[in-house]
Amino acid sequence: MSIDEKVKELNERKERLKLGGGRAKIDEQHERQSLTARERIESLVDKDSFQEIGLFARHRCTNFGMAGKEFAAEGVVTGAGSVGGRLVHLASQDFTVAGGSAGEVHSDKIVQAMLAALKTGTPFVFMNDSGGARIQEGIDSLAGYGKIFYHNVMLSGVVPQISLICGPCAGGAAYSPALTDFIIQTANARMFITGPSVIKEATGEEITAEALGGPLSQMNYAGVAHFVAENDLVALRICKRLLSFLPSNNLEDPPQLEADDIVVPDKTLNTIVPIDPKKSYDVRQVITRLVDGGDFLEVQPLFAANIVVGFARILGRSVGVVANQPSVLAGALDINASDKGARFVRFCNAFNIPLITLVDVPGFLPGVQQEQGGIIRHGAKLLFAYSAATVPKITVIMRKAYGGAFLAMCGKELETDRVFAWPTAEIAVMGPQGAVNVIFRNEIAQSEDPQQKRRELIESYQSTFATPYAAAARRDVDDIIEPAETRRHLAMTLDILHTKREFRPMKKHGLIPL
Repeated sequence: MSIDEKVKELNERKERLKLGGGRAKIDEQHERQSLTARERIESLVDKDSFQEIGLFARHRCTNFGMAGKEFAAEGVVTGAGSVGGRLVHLASQDFTVAGGSAGEVHSDKIVQAMLAALKTGTPFVFMNDSGGARIQEGIDSLAGYGKIFYHNVMLSGVVPQISLICGPCAGGAAYSPALTDFIIQTANARMFITGPSVIKEATGEEITAEALGGPLSQMNYAGVAHFVAENDLVALRICKRLLSFLPSNNLEDPPQLEADDIVVPDKTLNTIVPIDPKKSYDVRQVITRLVDGGDFLEVQPLFAANIVVGFARILGRSVGVVANQPSVLAGALDINASDKGARFVRFCNAFNIPLITLVDVPGFLPGVQQEQGGIIRHGAKLLFAYSAATVPKITVIMRKAYGGAFLAMCGKELETDRVFAWPTAEIAVMGPQGAVNVIFRNEIAQSEDPQQKRRELIESYQSTFATPYAAAARRDVDDIIEPAETRRHLAMTLDILHTKREFRPMKKHGLIPL
């Protein structure tokens, strides 16, 4: 056979394998409003930048009629490409091939891509679309999942890991996305450990697959998904946007974009936060006025909405933003908000992303359910995360900052680099009304006019403690600034702190609260 004939045979074999499960299966995938594994990669990476690895991989299972059976690329497309000119490594499960089921070689291909990401210091993107473990391969299939989980942990904190859930992701397979940094789930995707039929058989409970493992359930209630996308194309756009804020690995700084270095004061910030601490507002209106072009990528917007976290830029520099949301639960910290905030802070610290914290917090949410649910240990996670963070930390106290929640929102004592306060800031152990009720209970009760006495004492407390000046006098606040000038102060501080270095005690690692 001549070289031309061999090349022709090679190309024909490649074309056949790249069709995955065949044209009919591809058509079925499109009828479900889903892209194929290869179409997802093509939509994500820069044109002609993808280099596939392992196209000719084949399983070695001989059980249950598997001998001689060929699955194109072993049901998963792996390799490397560039996104916005920066290298990433990828694995994209092919549902048209044996339902994307994961066998030994399928999993090994994914692990090989993960190790390549680790060696080259590049993000790893995993597009999940699989019916689960390949039953015919038994323990080899389970062992394959175990290897993926292990390497998810090895990559954690070293390179960013992003999971896209584009189809079914059930059983043990769901733990791999849970071990990655961000999960983007599409509207048609379902993710759960045990499906509706198993739950009904085990407990008698009836529930639909959508209600159990749909994107809104995994975002709103479980807090597993970080982003919800209408379809595959939207999910891929979110992935691109997310990657643009992140460094390639933990040894690099985030990419810095060109930006106008002129900061114009925004006078709307002077009035956007009501002076009355009981009035609510949407803190995202503050965030978008502080960041470049109003561009803010919010993470988990529907979970623990009383705290807002996400990525933005200030004069081209990537920052992580954490902010209380007064329009939900008055911005109080609860169990879920503490967990959400702590995890985000730890991610930013791992990948050298400066933290900006906007504070308007009345305290930790009171209640029997919160106490019995462990608000103490969950709230401690936020304190731990901020205390352990060595990236530049800048806090802006906009209005309320009461009690332990003030400290948990990156107070000065947590080695915060700068703490700014607006003139509207109230910094105290608790709100004036509550404080007066505790401190002056007897004095109020014994007065001739208790209501008048209480009003006088509240005014006295406010003028003494519920202002930023007392905190500034004690150096818990570095400067009191006009709200309109906040962006300028943030930009200047980020520029000053961009070479920040931390010296910490030598230890293996701290022990985060349960």
